[in-house]
Amino acid sequence: MGIWSRLGTVIKSYLDDDINVFRSEGRHSSADPDLDAAFEELDGFLNGRKEKPAGNDGAFSAGAHERSKLPPEELRPCFTELGVPFGASAEECKAAYKKLLKIHHPDRHGKHEGNFKKATEKSARINAAWDRIEKWRVN
Repeated sequence: MGIWSRLGTVIKSYLDDDINVFRSEGRHSSADPDLDAAFEELDGFLNGRKEKPAGNDGAFSAGAHERSKLPPEELRPCFTELGVPFGASAEECKAAYKKLLKIHHPDRHGKHEGNFKKATEKSARINAAWDRIEKWRVN
Protein backbone atom coordinates (compact mmCIF):
# COMPACT_ATOMS: atom_id res chain seq x y z
CA MET A 1 0.00 0.00 0.00
CA GLY A 2 1.48 3.34 -1.06
CA ILE A 3 1.70 6.47 1.04
CA TRP A 4 -1.17 8.14 -0.83
CA SER A 5 -3.47 5.20 -0.26
CA ARG A 6 -2.63 5.17 3.44
CA LEU A 7 -3.13 8.93 3.66
CA GLY A 8 -6.50 8.57 1.94
CA THR A 9 -7.52 5.85 4.38
CA VAL A 10 -6.52 8.00 7.37
CA ILE A 11 -8.41 11.03 6.06
CA LYS A 12 -11.50 8.95 5.33
CA SER A 13 -11.44 7.46 8.84
CA TYR A 14 -11.25 10.95 10.37
CA LEU A 15 -14.13 12.15 8.23
CA ASP A 16 -16.22 9.09 9.07
CA ASP A 17 -15.51 9.62 12.77
CA ASP A 18 -16.49 13.30 12.52
CA ILE A 19 -19.77 12.45 10.80
CA ASN A 20 -20.59 9.77 13.35
CA VAL A 21 -19.73 12.11 16.24
CA PHE A 22 -21.93 14.79 14.69
CA ARG A 23 -24.84 12.36 14.45
CA SER A 24 -24.32 10.97 17.94
CA GLU A 25 -24.53 14.49 19.38
CA GLY A 26 -28.17 14.59 18.27
CA ARG A 27 -27.68 17.29 15.65
CA HIS A 28 -28.86 15.09 12.82
CA SER A 29 -32.51 15.52 13.71
CA SER A 30 -33.49 19.10 14.34
CA ALA A 31 -36.49 21.37 14.29
CA ASP A 32 -35.26 22.81 10.99
CA PRO A 33 -36.76 20.85 8.08
CA ASP A 34 -34.20 22.31 5.65
CA LEU A 35 -31.32 21.07 7.79
CA ASP A 36 -32.94 17.63 8.07
CA ALA A 37 -33.44 17.48 4.30
CA ALA A 38 -29.83 18.52 3.73
CA PHE A 39 -28.57 15.80 6.06
CA GLU A 40 -30.82 13.23 4.41
CA GLU A 41 -29.42 14.21 1.02
CA LEU A 42 -25.86 14.09 2.40
CA ASP A 43 -26.50 10.63 3.86
CA GLY A 44 -27.79 9.48 0.51
CA PHE A 45 -24.74 10.86 -1.25
CA LEU A 46 -22.33 9.27 1.22
CA ASN A 47 -24.14 5.94 0.91
CA GLY A 48 -24.04 6.05 -2.89
CA ARG A 49 -27.70 6.90 -3.46
CA LYS A 50 -28.09 9.09 -6.55
CA GLU A 51 -31.69 10.31 -6.27
CA LYS A 52 -32.85 12.98 -3.88
CA PRO A 53 -34.97 11.98 -0.90
CA ALA A 54 -38.73 11.99 -1.36
CA GLY A 55 -40.48 15.25 -0.64
CA ASN A 56 -37.40 17.38 -1.22
CA ASP A 57 -37.85 19.48 -4.32
CA GLY A 58 -34.55 21.25 -3.79
CA ALA A 59 -36.11 24.49 -2.56
CA PHE A 60 -35.75 25.62 1.01
CA SER A 61 -38.92 26.24 2.94
CA ALA A 62 -37.66 29.51 4.42
CA GLY A 63 -38.72 32.34 2.16
CA ALA A 64 -40.73 30.02 -0.05
CA HIS A 65 -43.50 32.61 -0.16
CA GLU A 66 -41.14 35.13 -1.76
CA ARG A 67 -39.85 32.61 -4.29
CA SER A 68 -43.35 31.52 -5.23
CA LYS A 69 -44.07 35.06 -6.39
CA LEU A 70 -41.63 35.20 -9.27
CA PRO A 71 -41.98 38.13 -11.62
CA PRO A 72 -43.67 37.60 -14.97
CA GLU A 73 -41.38 36.61 -17.80
CA GLU A 74 -41.92 39.90 -19.62
CA LEU A 75 -39.97 41.64 -16.82
CA ARG A 76 -36.82 39.64 -17.57
CA PRO A 77 -35.39 42.38 -19.84
CA CYS A 78 -35.94 44.91 -17.04
CA PHE A 79 -33.86 42.88 -14.61
CA THR A 80 -31.24 42.47 -17.32
CA GLU A 81 -31.20 46.23 -17.93
CA LEU A 82 -30.46 46.77 -14.23
CA GLY A 83 -27.80 44.07 -14.34
CA VAL A 84 -29.35 41.90 -11.62
CA PRO A 85 -30.53 38.28 -11.77
CA PHE A 86 -34.13 37.63 -12.76
CA GLY A 87 -36.31 37.86 -9.65
CA ALA A 88 -33.70 39.74 -7.60
CA SER A 89 -34.80 41.30 -4.33
CA ALA A 90 -36.04 44.86 -4.07
CA GLU A 91 -32.83 45.86 -2.27
CA GLU A 92 -30.63 44.44 -5.03
CA CYS A 93 -32.69 46.16 -7.72
CA LYS A 94 -32.63 49.50 -5.92
CA ALA A 95 -28.86 49.37 -5.38
CA ALA A 96 -28.27 48.49 -9.03
CA TYR A 97 -30.66 51.22 -10.17
CA LYS A 98 -28.88 53.89 -8.12
CA LYS A 99 -25.43 52.71 -9.22
CA LEU A 100 -26.34 52.69 -12.91
CA LEU A 101 -28.10 56.02 -12.76
CA LYS A 102 -25.09 57.56 -11.06
CA ILE A 103 -22.88 56.32 -13.91
CA HIS A 104 -25.22 57.08 -16.83
CA HIS A 105 -26.93 60.29 -15.66
CA PRO A 106 -26.97 62.84 -18.51
CA ASP A 107 -25.61 65.62 -16.27
CA ARG A 108 -22.33 63.72 -16.00
CA HIS A 109 -21.94 63.70 -19.80
CA GLY A 110 -23.07 67.21 -20.69
CA LYS A 111 -19.82 68.40 -22.27
CA HIS A 112 -19.93 65.96 -25.16
CA GLU A 113 -23.13 65.95 -27.22
CA GLY A 114 -22.80 62.33 -28.41
CA ASN A 115 -22.18 61.00 -24.92
CA PHE A 116 -24.99 63.18 -23.56
CA LYS A 117 -27.44 61.65 -26.02
CA LYS A 118 -26.31 58.08 -25.22
CA ALA A 119 -26.49 58.77 -21.48
CA THR A 120 -29.99 60.22 -21.85
CA GLU A 121 -31.17 57.11 -23.71
CA LYS A 122 -29.50 54.75 -21.25
CA SER A 123 -30.89 56.54 -18.19
CA ALA A 124 -34.37 56.48 -19.77
CA ARG A 125 -34.08 52.69 -20.21
CA ILE A 126 -32.84 52.31 -16.62
CA ASN A 127 -35.73 54.43 -15.29
CA ALA A 128 -38.28 52.52 -17.37
CA ALA A 129 -36.94 49.16 -16.15
CA TRP A 130 -36.99 50.34 -12.53
CA ASP A 131 -40.53 51.68 -12.89
CA ARG A 132 -41.85 48.44 -14.39
CA ILE A 133 -40.26 46.31 -11.66
CA GLU A 134 -41.55 48.61 -8.92
CA LYS A 135 -45.09 48.61 -10.36
CA TRP A 136 -45.02 44.81 -10.36
CA ARG A 137 -43.75 44.70 -6.74
CA VAL A 138 -46.49 47.06 -5.53
CA ASN A 139 -49.22 44.93 -7.12
